[in-house]
Amino acid sequence: MLLDKLRPFVEKYNEINQLLSSPEITQDIKKMTKLSREARNLEPIVEKAKEYESLIQTIEEAKMMLEDPEMAELAKEELKDAEEKLPKLEEEIKILLLPKDPNDDKNIFLEIRAGTGGDEAALFVGDLLKAYLRYADNKGWKVEIVSESKNDVGGYKEIILLIKGENVYSRLKYEGGTHRVQRIPQTESQGRIHTSAVTVAVMPEVDDVDIDLDPKDIKIEVMRAGGAGGQHVNKTESAVRMTHIPTGITVSMQDERSQQRNKEKAMQILKARVYEKLENERLAAIGEARKSQVGSGDRSERIRTYNYPQNRITDHRIGLTLYRLEQIMNEGLFDEIIDPLIAHYQAEALKEAGL
Repeated sequence: MLLDKLRPFVEKYNEINQLLSSPEITQDIKKMTKLSREARNLEPIVEKAKEYESLIQTIEEAKMMLEDPEMAELAKEELKDAEEKLPKLEEEIKILLLPKDPNDDKNIFLEIRAGTGGDEAALFVGDLLKAYLRYADNKGWKVEIVSESKNDVGGYKEIILLIKGENVYSRLKYEGGTHRVQRIPQTESQGRIHTSAVTVAVMPEVDDVDIDLDPKDIKIEVMRAGGAGGQHVNKTESAVRMTHIPTGITVSMQDERSQQRNKEKAMQILKARVYEKLENERLAAIGEARKSQVGSGDRSERIRTYNYPQNRITDHRIGLTLYRLEQIMNEGLFDEIIDPLIAHYQAEALKEAGL
């Protein structure tokens, strides 16, 4: 039964590899990139299919060997070993058979923005940023600050990171939404707990294969970058504002001194935001169940509460509560929340797919 479900994936993989060696495809960079990515995505399931087929064959051969008195003892051991491996392998295959999120192997733009709570929200953006940087370091990912807007108390109104590495989107896509913090601000003399919030957006880094924006649809404005005044005022028009006319999405960039570099960064983020909008529309059309499996990315959805007086972190989507907030934030231990989230959504998806 499972072998029948795996066969089309193996056939598709073989078909793509044949196409990749044809002259017609090797001369078309876009097609070749798309097919190579598709083949790479199919590799894990093809490898498991081969492993599964080999294990089934081992079981069948061992059962036949049981009939031979001289080989029966050896056959029993082989059969026991193979049958013990089978359930785990079947579970791994079932998860691989689930519809794959096409963005899972992409790098991401992580945007953290202060919401309600004024300075306290801005300070928490900084705290969350440090925790994510530690998590990225634990994973061996590379992080680049694309854009930042600081406030007067050492926090951030907004910061955008580009995070590159293996499985970045597949793990951090669950971070999109509203993060609520409850704690006593340093400026609070009465010791009252304040509640503030920050929003996190997780957008896959995309290229022209994923989305190709028509230059006619993009309005570009250049202006002088804002500064602290005096010698820091930018005397050239290096700041850039880009607007994607069909969606109304706007990106402003002034972090770099060079107008060209600001244009490049703005275009990167514009592509990611337009792609995110189109993806959310596509997922909404598919339905809520599928949307939840890949992370809704809805910034208004309250996903997590960080309660400092109780040292408690709660993820509201799965009702997970851990009383080790300080350690998770200080050491970037987000896997303690992300792993249960992935397990939950995989279980839901398996149930829905009838696997």
